[in-house]
Amino acid sequence: MKKNILITGASTGFGLQLASKLFKLGFNVIGTSREPEKYKDKVPFRLLRLDISDDDSINTFTKELFTQIEKLDVLVNNAGFFVTGLAEETPTKIGLQQFETNFWGTIKLTNALLPNMRNLKQGKIITVGSFLGLIGHPNLSYYSASKHALEGYFKSLRFELTQFNIKISMIEPTFHKTNFVNNAVATHGNIKDYDTFRQKIHSYYNNELKNAPEPTIVANTIINVINSKNPKFSYPVGKGTAMILALQRFAYNAFESVVLKGINKAK
Repeated sequence: MKKNILITGASTGFGLQLASKLFKLGFNVIGTSREPEKYKDKVPFRLLRLDISDDDSINTFTKELFTQIEKLDVLVNNAGFFVTGLAEETPTKIGLQQFETNFWGTIKLTNALLPNMRNLKQGKIITVGSFLGLIGHPNLSYYSASKHALEGYFKSLRFELTQFNIKISMIEPTFHKTNFVNNAVATHGNIKDYDTFRQKIHSYYNNELKNAPEPTIVANTIINVINSKNPKFSYPVGKGTAMILALQRFAYNAFESVVLKGINKAK
């Protein structure tokens, strides 16, 4: 019997790439989008309406999903958005929106779907976090905080769900070429003391994104987790992740110097 896999945020970008790969591999893929009618003729898999920041949308979606499938084998939490901006210059209202989607939306949907997995004593919950959920980086405070929060939540949840044979994994990619970053909500600075730093940080990130790898490795990592009998919890994905984590954990001054050196070299 085909495994039923739900992927949130599957109408564009990385979510679309992952859903299409899994569909070609023979899985029964259900994707979600806030506007599925715009994409339903462009994707080979089922696409259902869902806005994870809306409680009513989650409730309606959950009822519809289980009229179409009896059991959910894999949930891939992929939906979210990206806020950039220096911490002091970012309005807290935007920070709240970041958490309402990236953190609370992900948690609320997971909780809505958990009873099915728990009753059947099986399932995998794979959440696309970020390497920025493991480290801190300038200009990305709220995004990084939302991903750190997901890490902490799912680290705890995995212990509670072991008794039900439900596996929890976090995917933690570095920057890759996707429209996710292009669709970021950018806050514009107005504190003059940051003008020089802000210009350098923008140049630094533009250069990083220009040289970023394609996201294929991220999709392949998730597919490996789906196929694994006993997946790990944490999957950092990207060049140099092991070294960066080691520096932050055991030589923080060196880690800080590496980050600031890269920014100061930007033009």
